[in-house]
Amino acid sequence: MKQLSLENKRVLLRPLELSDLDSLLEVSLEPAMWTVGSTAIRDRDELERYICKALAEKERGESIPFTIVDKQNGRVAGSTRFAAISEMHKRTEIGYTWIHPDFQRSGLNRAMKFAMLQYAFEVWGLNRVELKTDERNEKSRNAMLGIGCKQEGILRHHMVTWTGHLRNTVYFSMLREEWQDVRQRIFGKYDF
Repeated sequence: MKQLSLENKRVLLRPLELSDLDSLLEVSLEPAMWTVGSTAIRDRDELERYICKALAEKERGESIPFTIVDKQNGRVAGSTRFAAISEMHKRTEIGYTWIHPDFQRSGLNRAMKFAMLQYAFEVWGLNRVELKTDERNEKSRNAMLGIGCKQEGILRHHMVTWTGHLRNTVYFSMLREEWQDVRQRIFGKYDF
């Protein structure tokens, strides 16, 4: 699973590598992406540390990080990963997702989440996929609800963000027994 790639008609999720630094730098330097988030990437050094940390987690079996490629135009759009992997409990988190504003509301995120959820439930055989976001991030919250996730609750004062803000974190999830209905009802109307 260490070199996992996921793909459908719209998106390619390929393994994140340090060699992605230059293509991701242009994407990551968009300040609008970091206004509501736990971290920020403001320069090349921060991006390099971010990638190195993700690759170290990958080596330890804690996450599977991806570079997001929009297949409609061949451009790198951002990064995401399977995180907080628990093989014993058959669960993971889809997180650390950042997509350049040029690609937001384009269907790319939905295609990416479909590929990841499909793999998690149909190939990996997981029982649960978790997602979380800052309580203030309405776009992200609506997107999670829009792909069929259930809001489970809010962890108050859960994290301190890079700006020093005391973040309340909203948790969402999807369960294996919910996947087939969500796949047909929500994702079935798209041609991935």
